[in-house]
Amino acid sequence: MPAILIIDDEPGIRLTLASILEDEKYEVFISEDAVAGIEILKREIIDLIFLDVLLPRMGGIEALEKIRSEWPAVEIVMISGHANIDMAVRAVKLGAFDFLEKPLSLEKVLTVCRNAFTLKQLRDENKTLKKFKFFACEDIIGSSAVIRNIREMVKQAAGSDARILITGENGAGKEVIARAIHMCSSRADNPFVDMNCAAIPESLIESELFGHEKGAFTDAVSSRRGRFELANGGTLFLDEIGDMSLSAQAKVLRVIQEQKIERVGGEKTIETDVRIIAATNQDLDKACDEGWFRRDLFFRLNVIPIHVPAMRERPEDVPLLLYHFLKQMKKEITVTQGALDVLISHDWPGNVRELKNLAERIAVIHQGDIITEDDVQILLHKKNKNVNKKEQACIPAALQDNILEQNFNEARENFEKYFIEHQLLKNNGIISKTAEAIGIYPSNLHAKIKKYGINPAHKN
Repeated sequence: MPAILIIDDEPGIRLTLASILEDEKYEVFISEDAVAGIEILKREIIDLIFLDVLLPRMGGIEALEKIRSEWPAVEIVMISGHANIDMAVRAVKLGAFDFLEKPLSLEKVLTVCRNAFTLKQLRDENKTLKKFKFFACEDIIGSSAVIRNIREMVKQAAGSDARILITGENGAGKEVIARAIHMCSSRADNPFVDMNCAAIPESLIESELFGHEKGAFTDAVSSRRGRFELANGGTLFLDEIGDMSLSAQAKVLRVIQEQKIERVGGEKTIETDVRIIAATNQDLDKACDEGWFRRDLFFRLNVIPIHVPAMRERPEDVPLLLYHFLKQMKKEITVTQGALDVLISHDWPGNVRELKNLAERIAVIHQGDIITEDDVQILLHKKNKNVNKKEQACIPAALQDNILEQNFNEARENFEKYFIEHQLLKNNGIISKTAEAIGIYPSNLHAKIKKYGINPAHKN
């Protein structure tokens, strides 16, 4: 049971807060000033403190600094009936989790408690993970039940050579899962080789996979090893395998069955020892029904299925991921509770990749060491962003009028097509620039352009 300490010189505030929090099954301690509160900290394990700013004997800001230095794991929420922006900013800079004004809102108090304990859980979880052999799991960030389950699956799957199929939307973190499995396995000292099947032209994919001999085709000026040979003894990660041609699928199936390959244009048989991890954002079972993916290959790949949820399905992980990315970028910054609330409510169509892009944007262009709700609104283009006539014209009237009459898949595909056309128009048809702007890989953008029959060079 989490323990909360209330330090406030007003008896009414102490009793009201204690009653609310005890009803939520928290263990509550109360103190009329900071000096007595610190004595409680010395003998009790406290997880969260509500600390008044104006207190006798020792002021709240002074107490905040002392508690932060001696009990750094305790989260502190400052409360005051005489708050101002300067005081709130100073408290946050000194390490306060949040700053609440009196009279206190019941809903706000409970929300702050939940968010503080979520962050504390992540910190404790990361400390625990560092003690395990499976250190690579630290890259799978999150405290949600589904992410905890994925970490357990990674640990279990790493102990075997069984093939794995990872599914999930673009940007959800499928490659992170694949690398974690490799790093946790007995193959960790050998190569991890990845290949994006959507980024390789169909005419070259067999050469990329199996290698080629000199003179095998016009541009084969020398012999070259393929991904299977490069990954020998290690792991081969086949990303976007749903975009692989039927011809290449048949040859991959044969390699899985025989553990042998032949280079393009060669006659020598080469034995391979490779663990295959595949990933896709497509429904391969449906693809098998429609005839563009081999069901026998699907069964071979789908020995251990792992589904990576979209960010909108695990919003509680958003703050943890943001802090993780900012730390990677060596950006020390405080994110206010209001800003976190905006981030949590955002639907993250670009998933983890979009969140990482936002963290990079903060690290590069944000001035100051505090991120507020308004800052996040602007960074997410939810504020001060006007749609001009050129942008509106990119969406045909037919799409605007009829989209609500279509089924979900039709509406999504129509919107996606016109969204991509609009972004290409804004970026002068430059694929790499457009892909970066919308937060996907250029290879995935190429695949979507091909799928929808879009002309990148089109000008309205």
